[in-house]
Amino acid sequence: MSLKTVAILSPGDMGHTVGHVLVSHGLRVVTCLKDRSERTKNLANSAGIEDVPTYETLAREADIVLSILVPAQAKEAARIIAGVISQTKADFLYADCNAIAPETTREIGDMITAAGGRYVDASIIGPPPTKEGINRFYVSGSEADTFKQLGRFGLDVIVLGDQIGMASAIKMCYGALNKGVAALGIEILTAAEALGVYQALQKELKLSQSDLFSRLERQFASMSMKSRRFVGEMEEIAKTLGRVGLTPRIFDGAADLYQFVGTTELADRTPEDASPPPGLTQMLSLLAGRLSKNAGTR
Repeated sequence: MSLKTVAILSPGDMGHTVGHVLVSHGLRVVTCLKDRSERTKNLANSAGIEDVPTYETLAREADIVLSILVPAQAKEAARIIAGVISQTKADFLYADCNAIAPETTREIGDMITAAGGRYVDASIIGPPPTKEGINRFYVSGSEADTFKQLGRFGLDVIVLGDQIGMASAIKMCYGALNKGVAALGIEILTAAEALGVYQALQKELKLSQSDLFSRLERQFASMSMKSRRFVGEMEEIAKTLGRVGLTPRIFDGAADLYQFVGTTELADRTPEDASPPPGLTQMLSLLAGRLSKNAGTR
Protein backbone atom coordinates (compact mmCIF):
# COMPACT_ATOMS: atom_id res chain seq x y z
CA MET A 1 0.00 0.00 0.00
CA SER A 2 1.43 3.34 -1.07
CA LEU A 3 0.66 6.17 1.36
CA LYS A 4 -0.28 9.50 -0.15
CA THR A 5 -2.84 11.10 2.18
CA VAL A 6 -3.22 10.93 5.96
CA ALA A 7 -6.21 12.39 7.81
CA ILE A 8 -6.00 13.66 11.38
CA LEU A 9 -8.88 13.97 13.81
CA SER A 10 -8.18 16.47 15.26
CA PRO A 11 -5.29 18.90 14.67
CA GLY A 12 -5.02 20.17 18.25
CA ASP A 13 -1.83 20.50 20.30
CA MET A 14 -0.56 17.01 19.44
CA GLY A 15 -2.42 16.41 16.18
CA HIS A 16 -1.29 19.52 14.33
CA THR A 17 2.35 18.87 15.25
CA VAL A 18 2.13 15.28 14.02
CA GLY A 19 0.49 16.61 10.86
CA HIS A 20 3.28 19.12 10.34
CA VAL A 21 5.90 16.34 10.57
CA LEU A 22 4.06 14.29 7.93
CA VAL A 23 3.59 17.31 5.63
CA SER A 24 7.27 18.24 5.95
CA HIS A 25 8.17 14.69 4.85
CA GLY A 26 6.04 14.83 1.74
CA LEU A 27 2.63 13.47 2.70
CA ARG A 28 -0.64 15.24 2.08
CA VAL A 29 -2.47 15.69 5.40
CA VAL A 30 -6.16 16.53 5.62
CA THR A 31 -8.75 17.10 8.30
CA CYS A 32 -12.37 18.16 8.63
CA LEU A 33 -12.64 21.32 10.71
CA LYS A 34 -16.42 21.43 10.85
CA ASP A 35 -17.49 22.63 14.33
CA ARG A 36 -13.87 23.02 15.47
CA SER A 37 -12.58 26.05 17.39
CA GLU A 38 -10.78 28.97 15.79
CA ARG A 39 -7.64 27.94 17.65
CA THR A 40 -7.75 24.45 16.12
CA LYS A 41 -8.36 25.94 12.68
CA ASN A 42 -5.35 28.22 13.11
CA LEU A 43 -3.16 25.33 14.28
CA ALA A 44 -4.17 23.24 11.26
CA ASN A 45 -3.45 26.09 8.89
CA SER A 46 -0.05 26.75 10.46
CA ALA A 47 0.88 23.06 10.03
CA GLY A 48 -0.08 22.93 6.36
CA ILE A 49 -3.02 20.61 7.00
CA GLU A 50 -5.74 20.85 4.36
CA ASP A 51 -9.35 21.31 5.44
CA VAL A 52 -11.91 19.17 3.57
CA PRO A 53 -15.62 19.96 3.76
CA THR A 54 -17.05 16.68 5.08
CA TYR A 55 -16.06 13.46 6.81
CA GLU A 56 -17.23 11.63 3.69
CA THR A 57 -14.64 13.52 1.63
CA LEU A 58 -12.01 12.81 4.24
CA ALA A 59 -12.82 9.07 4.19
CA ARG A 60 -12.65 8.83 0.40
CA GLU A 61 -9.30 10.61 0.19
CA ALA A 62 -7.39 9.21 3.18
CA ASP A 63 -5.18 6.12 3.27
CA ILE A 64 -4.89 6.31 7.06
CA VAL A 65 -7.01 8.22 9.58
CA LEU A 66 -5.27 9.10 12.85
CA SER A 67 -7.60 9.77 15.76
CA ILE A 68 -5.68 12.10 18.11
CA LEU A 69 -8.18 13.49 20.60
CA VAL A 70 -8.86 13.75 24.32
CA PRO A 71 -9.88 10.30 25.60
CA ALA A 72 -13.49 11.29 26.24
CA GLN A 73 -13.98 12.04 22.52
CA ALA A 74 -12.46 8.83 21.15
CA LYS A 75 -15.62 6.72 21.02
CA GLU A 76 -17.78 9.44 19.50
CA ALA A 77 -15.19 10.09 16.78
CA ALA A 78 -15.13 6.37 16.02
CA ARG A 79 -18.93 6.25 15.81
CA ILE A 80 -18.92 9.07 13.29
CA ILE A 81 -16.22 7.44 11.18
CA ALA A 82 -17.89 4.02 11.40
CA GLY A 83 -21.05 5.60 10.01
CA VAL A 84 -19.06 7.18 7.19
CA ILE A 85 -17.45 3.83 6.35
CA SER A 86 -20.86 2.17 6.18
CA GLN A 87 -22.14 4.92 3.91
CA THR A 88 -19.16 5.36 1.57
CA LYS A 89 -17.53 1.89 1.67
CA ALA A 90 -14.23 3.79 1.80
CA ASP A 91 -11.13 1.67 2.35
CA PHE A 92 -8.66 3.21 4.79
CA LEU A 93 -6.92 2.25 8.03
CA TYR A 94 -8.36 3.80 11.19
CA ALA A 95 -5.78 4.24 13.95
CA ASP A 96 -6.94 5.24 17.40
CA CYS A 97 -3.92 6.99 18.93
CA ASN A 98 -5.64 8.17 22.10
CA ALA A 99 -4.85 7.58 25.77
CA ILE A 100 -7.50 4.91 26.30
CA ALA A 101 -7.74 1.55 28.04
CA PRO A 102 -7.16 -1.68 26.11
CA GLU A 103 -10.83 -2.51 26.65
CA THR A 104 -11.85 0.82 25.13
CA THR A 105 -9.64 0.42 22.07
CA ARG A 106 -11.09 -3.05 21.48
CA GLU A 107 -14.61 -1.58 21.64
CA ILE A 108 -13.61 1.08 19.11
CA GLY A 109 -11.98 -1.53 16.91
CA ASP A 110 -15.21 -3.54 16.92
CA MET A 111 -17.15 -0.44 15.80
CA ILE A 112 -14.81 0.18 12.89
CA THR A 113 -14.53 -3.41 11.70
CA ALA A 114 -18.27 -4.02 12.05
CA ALA A 115 -18.78 -1.13 9.64
CA GLY A 116 -16.39 -2.78 7.16
CA GLY A 117 -13.29 -0.81 8.03
CA ARG A 118 -9.74 -1.70 9.05
CA TYR A 119 -8.38 -0.91 12.49
CA VAL A 120 -5.09 -0.64 14.35
CA ASP A 121 -4.38 0.16 18.01
CA ALA A 122 -1.86 2.98 18.50
CA SER A 123 -0.62 5.19 21.30
CA ILE A 124 1.68 8.19 21.59
CA ILE A 125 4.32 8.53 24.28
CA GLY A 126 6.14 11.82 24.62
CA PRO A 127 5.32 15.47 23.89
CA PRO A 128 4.34 16.80 20.45
CA PRO A 129 7.16 15.92 18.02
CA THR A 130 8.70 19.34 17.58
CA LYS A 131 12.08 17.64 17.09
CA GLU A 132 13.26 14.12 16.39
CA GLY A 133 13.56 11.59 19.17
CA ILE A 134 11.14 13.01 21.74
CA ASN A 135 7.99 11.19 20.66
CA ARG A 136 7.10 7.58 19.77
CA PHE A 137 4.07 5.89 18.27
CA TYR A 138 3.47 2.40 19.63
CA VAL A 139 1.22 0.23 17.47
CA SER A 140 -0.34 -3.23 17.62
CA GLY A 141 -2.79 -5.29 15.61
CA SER A 142 -2.85 -7.17 12.32
CA GLU A 143 -2.52 -3.86 10.40
CA ALA A 144 0.54 -2.70 12.35
CA ASP A 145 2.88 -3.05 9.37
CA THR A 146 0.69 -0.70 7.33
CA PHE A 147 0.91 1.92 10.07
CA LYS A 148 4.66 1.35 10.31
CA GLN A 149 5.05 2.92 6.87
CA LEU A 150 4.59 6.29 8.60
CA GLY A 151 8.10 5.72 9.91
CA ARG A 152 9.30 6.74 6.45
CA PHE A 153 7.61 10.12 6.91
CA GLY A 154 9.17 11.35 10.13
CA LEU A 155 7.36 9.40 12.85
CA ASP A 156 9.11 7.01 15.23
CA VAL A 157 6.93 3.87 15.04
CA ILE A 158 7.41 0.82 17.29
CA VAL A 159 5.37 -2.33 16.58
CA LEU A 160 4.48 -4.29 19.73
CA GLY A 161 2.63 -7.23 18.18
CA ASP A 162 -0.55 -8.29 16.42
CA GLN A 163 -2.89 -8.04 19.43
CA ILE A 164 -5.26 -5.07 19.66
CA GLY A 165 -4.83 -3.49 23.10
CA MET A 166 -1.06 -3.80 23.52
CA ALA A 167 -0.31 -0.29 22.26
CA SER A 168 -2.97 1.17 24.53
CA ALA A 169 -1.70 -0.90 27.47
CA ILE A 170 1.81 0.55 27.30
CA LYS A 171 0.35 4.07 27.15
CA MET A 172 -1.78 3.38 30.23
CA CYS A 173 1.19 2.08 32.21
CA TYR A 174 3.49 4.92 31.11
CA GLY A 175 0.86 7.60 31.70
CA ALA A 176 0.10 6.14 35.13
CA LEU A 177 3.73 6.54 36.19
CA ASN A 178 4.31 9.93 34.58
CA LYS A 179 1.07 11.79 35.24
CA GLY A 180 0.22 9.79 38.36
CA VAL A 181 3.44 10.92 40.05
CA ALA A 182 2.69 14.51 38.99
CA ALA A 183 -0.84 14.29 40.41
CA LEU A 184 0.45 12.92 43.72
CA GLY A 185 3.11 15.61 43.86
CA ILE A 186 0.75 18.52 43.24
CA GLU A 187 -1.71 17.17 45.81
CA ILE A 188 0.93 16.78 48.52
CA LEU A 189 2.58 20.14 47.85
CA THR A 190 -0.81 21.87 47.79
CA ALA A 191 -1.62 20.22 51.13
CA ALA A 192 1.70 21.43 52.51
CA GLU A 193 0.87 24.98 51.40
CA ALA A 194 -2.58 24.75 52.97
CA LEU A 195 -1.05 23.44 56.20
CA GLY A 196 1.56 26.21 56.32
CA VAL A 197 4.62 23.96 55.95
CA TYR A 198 5.40 24.24 52.23
CA GLN A 199 8.59 26.30 52.64
CA ALA A 200 9.95 23.84 55.18
CA LEU A 201 8.98 20.86 53.02
CA GLN A 202 10.57 22.47 49.97
CA LYS A 203 13.87 22.85 51.82
CA GLU A 204 13.76 19.23 52.99
CA LEU A 205 12.95 17.93 49.49
CA LYS A 206 15.84 19.90 48.00
CA LEU A 207 18.12 18.28 50.58
CA SER A 208 16.87 14.70 50.45
CA GLN A 209 14.80 14.35 47.22
CA SER A 210 16.30 16.98 44.93
CA ASP A 211 15.80 15.00 41.70
CA LEU A 212 12.14 14.35 42.51
CA PHE A 213 11.49 17.98 43.46
CA SER A 214 13.16 19.28 40.30
CA ARG A 215 11.08 16.92 38.19
CA LEU A 216 7.83 17.98 39.84
CA GLU A 217 8.75 21.65 39.50
CA ARG A 218 9.32 21.15 35.74
CA GLN A 219 6.09 19.21 35.29
CA PHE A 220 3.68 21.52 37.05
CA ALA A 221 3.51 24.35 34.52
CA SER A 222 2.64 22.09 31.60
CA MET A 223 0.48 19.83 33.78
CA SER A 224 -1.78 22.66 34.82
CA MET A 225 -2.45 23.66 31.18
CA LYS A 226 -3.37 20.08 30.30
CA SER A 227 -5.21 19.20 33.51
CA ARG A 228 -8.68 19.11 31.95
CA ARG A 229 -7.69 16.62 29.25
CA PHE A 230 -5.84 14.49 31.83
CA VAL A 231 -9.09 13.73 33.68
CA GLY A 232 -10.27 11.29 31.01
CA GLU A 233 -6.85 9.66 30.79
CA MET A 234 -6.79 9.00 34.54
CA GLU A 235 -10.26 7.45 34.28
CA GLU A 236 -9.05 5.17 31.48
CA ILE A 237 -6.02 4.16 33.58
CA ALA A 238 -8.34 3.36 36.51
CA LYS A 239 -10.41 1.22 34.15
CA THR A 240 -7.27 -0.58 32.95
CA LEU A 241 -6.04 -1.36 36.45
CA GLY A 242 -9.47 -2.50 37.60
CA ARG A 243 -9.67 -4.88 34.65
CA VAL A 244 -6.47 -6.70 35.68
CA GLY A 245 -7.56 -6.93 39.33
CA LEU A 246 -5.73 -3.95 40.84
CA THR A 247 -7.41 -1.11 42.67
CA PRO A 248 -8.71 1.65 40.39
CA ARG A 249 -9.12 4.05 43.31
CA ILE A 250 -5.62 5.56 43.10
CA PHE A 251 -6.32 6.90 39.61
CA ASP A 252 -9.92 7.80 40.36
CA GLY A 253 -8.25 10.11 42.88
CA ALA A 254 -5.79 11.39 40.27
CA ALA A 255 -8.76 12.19 38.02
CA ASP A 256 -10.32 14.15 40.89
CA LEU A 257 -7.07 16.08 41.38
CA TYR A 258 -6.75 17.05 37.70
CA GLN A 259 -10.43 17.99 37.64
CA PHE A 260 -9.78 20.29 40.62
CA VAL A 261 -6.82 21.98 38.90
CA GLY A 262 -8.98 22.34 35.79
CA THR A 263 -11.44 24.53 37.69
CA THR A 264 -8.76 27.22 38.10
CA GLU A 265 -7.36 29.78 35.70
CA LEU A 266 -4.14 27.74 35.59
CA ALA A 267 -5.88 25.49 33.05
CA ASP A 268 -6.82 28.39 30.78
CA ARG A 269 -3.29 28.94 29.42
CA THR A 270 -2.39 27.64 25.96
CA PRO A 271 1.05 26.86 24.49
CA GLU A 272 0.72 30.00 22.36
CA ASP A 273 0.65 32.20 25.48
CA ALA A 274 3.97 34.08 25.45
CA SER A 275 3.63 35.52 28.95
CA PRO A 276 5.72 33.89 31.71
CA PRO A 277 3.88 31.00 33.37
CA PRO A 278 3.20 31.21 37.09
CA GLY A 279 5.91 29.81 39.32
CA LEU A 280 5.39 26.80 41.56
CA THR A 281 4.87 28.87 44.71
CA GLN A 282 2.26 31.01 42.95
CA MET A 283 0.47 27.92 41.66
CA LEU A 284 0.37 26.29 45.07
CA SER A 285 -0.91 29.48 46.68
CA LEU A 286 -3.73 29.66 44.14
CA LEU A 287 -4.68 26.00 44.58
CA ALA A 288 -4.54 26.16 48.37
CA GLY A 289 -6.71 29.27 48.28
CA ARG A 290 -9.24 27.47 46.13
CA LEU A 291 -9.21 24.61 48.65
CA SER A 292 -10.11 26.95 51.49
CA LYS A 293 -13.07 28.28 49.48
CA ASN A 294 -14.26 24.75 48.75
CA ALA A 295 -13.51 23.30 52.18
CA GLY A 296 -17.14 23.01 53.12
CA THR A 297 -18.10 21.13 49.95
CA ARG A 298 -15.17 18.78 49.38
